[in-house]
Amino acid sequence: MQAAAYVRVSTEEQASGGVSLDAQEAALRAYCSLRGVDLAEVIVDAGVSAGKPLHTREGGARLLSLVRTGAVQAVVTYKLDRLFRDAGDCLAVTAKWDKAGVALHLVDLGGQSVDTSSAMGRFFLTIMAGAAEMERNLVRERTAFAMQRKQQLREYTGGHSPYGWTVGADGTHLTVNPDEQKIITAALRLREAGLSLAKVGAELEREGMLPRSGGRWHAKTVRDLLQAEVA
Repeated sequence: MQAAAYVRVSTEEQASGGVSLDAQEAALRAYCSLRGVDLAEVIVDAGVSAGKPLHTREGGARLLSLVRTGAVQAVVTYKLDRLFRDAGDCLAVTAKWDKAGVALHLVDLGGQSVDTSSAMGRFFLTIMAGAAEMERNLVRERTAFAMQRKQQLREYTGGHSPYGWTVGADGTHLTVNPDEQKIITAALRLREAGLSLAKVGAELEREGMLPRSGGRWHAKTVRDLLQAEVA
């Protein structure tokens, strides 16, 4: 049986010392040797995000070509997230591979290897793909909740501080910016008086109240200003 091995790292993983390309390739070669699989080619995608669909990656396109032409009967990779973006992507692609008689071998899926050439292997892949996606969604939810809580406590969450507020001396909490709060109040007063966004911006400029970055007020920046939080 001829197999293609696929290894990938994102730019961030390369920088932070994740599972390197060499380490992945060594694990795949050891797996193939143990299982008696003939490794025809090792395909590498270096510095490529998992968010990119497989067919849009240079190495991914090469892998799909080998599968499509029948040059390989198996695809071997280290973990599920080396190949796929999410559960839907995984199951859609591997369903096509199943019909073509191409098995997916995962060296480490939940701590054990999986071979989708068997019904049990296919079932386990389906379960673990869903579990992996659920975990990613839970992480996103926890992160969003933590960020929302920080905002409620007026804690700095990175990037530019909200208009009308300044990062405090402790570098963590936000404090009122009196000059910007004055501009927010003036903009609200002008808008309540019936002025258009453009005219609100023009009046603020006439009064010497300019945006944080200088320059002019535009309709969008005036709209954002009107949505800023008043102290």
